[in-house]
Amino acid sequence: MFAKLAQPYPLGATLCDQGCNFSIHCPESNNIQLILFDERNNKTVIELEHQKMGIRYTFVHGVKAGQVYGYQVQDKSGTRLILDPYAQALNQIPHYTEPFSAEASWAFAKSVVTNHDFDWQDTPRPQVPYEETILFETHVKGFTKRHPEMNEQWRGTYLGLCQPEMLAFFKAQGITSLQLMPVTSCMSEPHLLKMNKINFWGYNTLCFMAPEPRYAVHDAVTEMKTMVRTLHQHGIEVIMDIVFNHTAEGGEGGPQFHFKCLDKSHYLLNSGKDYVNFTGCGNTFDLSYQPSLNIVLDTLRHWVTHYHIDGFRFDLAATLGRRREHFDIHGAFFKAIAQDPLLRQVKLIAEPWDVGPNGYQLGHFPRGWNECNDKFRDTVKGYWLCNHNPIKELATRIMGSRDLFSAGCWPDKLPVNFVSYHDGFTLRDLVSYNHKHNLANGENNRDGHGDNRSNNQGIEGETTRLSVQYKRERQKRNLMATLLFSFGIPHILAVDSLSHTQRGNNNAYCQDNEISWADWQLSEESEQFRDWLAQMIAARKQWMSPFIRAFSGKDRGHHRIHWRRSNGQHMNAEDWQGLEAFALYLGLYKDGEELLFLINHSSIPTRYRLPQGGKWSVICDTSDSQLRPRQIQTTYMQSAKSLTILHRA
Repeated sequence: MFAKLAQPYPLGATLCDQGCNFSIHCPESNNIQLILFDERNNKTVIELEHQKMGIRYTFVHGVKAGQVYGYQVQDKSGTRLILDPYAQALNQIPHYTEPFSAEASWAFAKSVVTNHDFDWQDTPRPQVPYEETILFETHVKGFTKRHPEMNEQWRGTYLGLCQPEMLAFFKAQGITSLQLMPVTSCMSEPHLLKMNKINFWGYNTLCFMAPEPRYAVHDAVTEMKTMVRTLHQHGIEVIMDIVFNHTAEGGEGGPQFHFKCLDKSHYLLNSGKDYVNFTGCGNTFDLSYQPSLNIVLDTLRHWVTHYHIDGFRFDLAATLGRRREHFDIHGAFFKAIAQDPLLRQVKLIAEPWDVGPNGYQLGHFPRGWNECNDKFRDTVKGYWLCNHNPIKELATRIMGSRDLFSAGCWPDKLPVNFVSYHDGFTLRDLVSYNHKHNLANGENNRDGHGDNRSNNQGIEGETTRLSVQYKRERQKRNLMATLLFSFGIPHILAVDSLSHTQRGNNNAYCQDNEISWADWQLSEESEQFRDWLAQMIAARKQWMSPFIRAFSGKDRGHHRIHWRRSNGQHMNAEDWQGLEAFALYLGLYKDGEELLFLINHSSIPTRYRLPQGGKWSVICDTSDSQLRPRQIQTTYMQSAKSLTILHRA
């Protein structure tokens, strides 16, 4: 009877009224059995009596949601319990003490059969247009762990992100889309375990479909869905940062959790002697192998279907288009996404590089993908903080990096612009440190990027000197005003809205402590910046988003763009070699709304002559810590090292 219920697809554990179908792809593991565990951890061994194309499967009558299970395989060290790669939940936080032996595998986290019934209360998805999207990169635990007004039981959890205190904050800041750092189950690397540290960021995936249990009070599956539902009810999208480029099993000698035991030579790219490491993390997941491609696509559909996720940011996404040493824009993964009726509707954001050959692929991803624009980051930081004056490059980045992303494909192909990300200095540290201070990571300060393009304004680290503090706050405003009023999708590091410092640590991936936990005890200056940023985000939505919409697609050539000297004259070829004070004029159609950017990179105030035709309204002047609406008409005195944005209807 149950043989008819047994099916090779879908892979994983699939419930029905009569029991559960278990299916696993394991072409290199002929001697594999299903193990079911009861509440006392007693085990029942079940044979996988059916086979098809490297898949072993069976149906087990009477299995209910919550059943703990795994698979038993034989290796040189003995009988090992492995996770189901398709596991949709784990029974505990993954942890082990080195070495991860076959014996130790039986005390490790196990797979859990999951029922995805959930009342979504007919909550619609926000579907925020690209040109209105504000990405807010958020760590589930780190952003709420120290919130002073939140009930302690919710701090650092999925449910913490949807508490009234957080919802009020997100709404006040004008955030449209939370980009969550990895919430898939994660296992810390062996070298961190030896130092009694953890991978706090989560970029070391264990099971692609299982939510990270560290962030749950009781049930990660239900609590994560509750978080998404509540955020959706307040019009906020949820974007998942997801890691498919490598797995937590590392390279040769690394732990064996599943893939290495099931199909060592194919899931993970192999040179014949060792694992190929195009990611810097020990191995490379090979999407040119059909079962690898299948699990990635099944995983994406899983999160969209069962968790109503609005989009994904793909870590080291060049790996997804690899055919070993080469990147292929027409690769199977991209084609599969483009034809999938579910996945082609969500936001797709690529980190368009990895560390392998031909790994830098900015601007080369297919239509329908947005890309993290590190050229914007480097140019804008270099301009404001490092006394670089590449105004041609700055102009290109402000105007949407159209050398890489054609405006004819906007708004769906807008670049994702950013100044700070989880890796690197926070915004506050960019203006407070010249050098990285990563000793807490236990790697003798050798880790982390050396090219930070930061400027401490004369003193390394925290200071009470008011003149230095003023310079730092002004530079923060310069960076964020440039970000918010450039053509593209702005990406904001969540802790930057609180002016959080990591004390100069630019690689705090293993710091599950106050270095990474957002500091909600704000100084007067930090409160001013938080409020200024919220007002600037609102101003972007009101004034900049319509310009992005108008400059996109077939109508992009019907508008006015002029680059001017401070005296109002048009810039010439010589001016583009290093003019310190200049202006950008944007006008819609022949006589529509106008924006004027007054950019003063010099160390002295500069008077600008404004285009005639009526009064201009001041949106912001970054030399001022507050937005002061006022009107001007003929000239404007622009302070040194600052930016003013004007609007005229």
